[in-house]
Amino acid sequence: MSENLGLFLLVGAVVVLAGALAVRVSTRLGLPSLLLYLGLGILLGESVIGLDFDDAELTRTLGISALVIILAEGGLTTRWVAVRDAVPRSIVLSTLGVAVSIGVTGAVAVLALDISWQTGLLLGAIVSSTDAAAVFSTLRGLGLPRRVTATLELESGFNDAPVVIVVVLLSSDALMSLPGAGGLLLYELVAGAVIGIAAGLLGMWVLRRSALPASGLYPLATVAFCVMAYAGADVAHASGFLAVYVAGLVLGNARLPHRRATLGFAEGLAWLSQIGLFVLLGLLVSPSRLPQVLVPAVVIGLGLLLLARPLSVLVSMLPFRVPLREQAFVSWAGLRGAVPIVFATIPVTEAVPGALQIFDIVFVLVVVFTIVQGTTLPAVARLLGVAGTTETREVEVESAPLEELGADLLQVRVPDASRLHGVYVSELRLPEDAAVTLVVRDGRSFVPTPTTRILRGDQLLVVTASAVRERTELRLRAVSRAGRLASWRGEDGQARA
Repeated sequence: MSENLGLFLLVGAVVVLAGALAVRVSTRLGLPSLLLYLGLGILLGESVIGLDFDDAELTRTLGISALVIILAEGGLTTRWVAVRDAVPRSIVLSTLGVAVSIGVTGAVAVLALDISWQTGLLLGAIVSSTDAAAVFSTLRGLGLPRRVTATLELESGFNDAPVVIVVVLLSSDALMSLPGAGGLLLYELVAGAVIGIAAGLLGMWVLRRSALPASGLYPLATVAFCVMAYAGADVAHASGFLAVYVAGLVLGNARLPHRRATLGFAEGLAWLSQIGLFVLLGLLVSPSRLPQVLVPAVVIGLGLLLLARPLSVLVSMLPFRVPLREQAFVSWAGLRGAVPIVFATIPVTEAVPGALQIFDIVFVLVVVFTIVQGTTLPAVARLLGVAGTTETREVEVESAPLEELGADLLQVRVPDASRLHGVYVSELRLPEDAAVTLVVRDGRSFVPTPTTRILRGDQLLVVTASAVRERTELRLRAVSRAGRLASWRGEDGQARA
């Protein structure tokens, strides 16, 4: 092993670099990057370069670990103010909607493959979970209405939890009664949410009061609290997926030191997890077996896309009066990705009869329908009239504590649509113990005067006493939204939907 360490590191570095470059290639081609990662894994595998890998147990373990990181990043980068109104819709879609999708897709699988109902429902459960990585990376650039984006993001963060419970139950010989399974599902979801909230609040309390010796330790500690939420829930036999996502949601919306650096670190980890996960899944699959499952995969995928998913969305949205065009887009944007393929390794490791066929069907289904849905999302959004603008007036504020001075350093980025553009420094009317100390414009730094005019694209360094930090942030956000007359217009800078 030691003599091959250099070779392993070289292959790993090349794979990561190729994965990073694949993001740019996929953007230019209009293809989801996960397809290129899967292709890279297949290229390295038994049919091309010849790496022989068939360890489904290791793939399951590493896959779940990668999903933990991806869900943590999803929670950390989700703004609560933008999604809170969508929580009821997303919860119903992630529970009742999932149940409808499993039932309908399972029925299609039974009819198409002439298999038992247990196997059909297992296949339906595996493909009923939308993929957080695919949703987070695809939707945030389309300029969709907040209600649509929030519903899809929260659904993808929530629905892994009930689906994995159902997949494990259906992969087990010890099937439970419907009331027993329902009670177990309720316990796991409620306990997972509670543990996630507790871990997030604990992390917030610790990080706010800790003066760590290096700024790079704050992002590391934040992600560690999210992973701790998963581990704690797993020990308590609760939903670890829900716990890690909720913990990330709590921490991502807290006022933590070096928040921007934390989000960047989590994003990098999530990309690394995606690259490793998809390459690993590409290695595990045997391309020679895929042609024989192409027709069943397409039939089941069409049943999922055109029947099960629309019906699950329609039933879930009935209490909320969501416009039909938005329901149609939510239905089409239920992207599948790594999650169903990882879940497909569960019956393989549990030696369920026909598990390899299920894995192959899920793999082909994900590839085919990721191409169909992922490449058409912008056109569908325009066709349904839900595409919009991505411009924002919300400033980005990152803070770093200066404990020994009893102060905080705020880094403020001025977006293009911000009404801070054209405002003089003196017109900011910051609290007495706060001041703009530096402006970075077009790569050049200078110390501003009261008559310096702020322009779009500027980065401001603001030093503030800890006691007035919150007031300073509120004032900056208020001026960014409403301009120099923010207080006259009733704008107070508070978070809003």
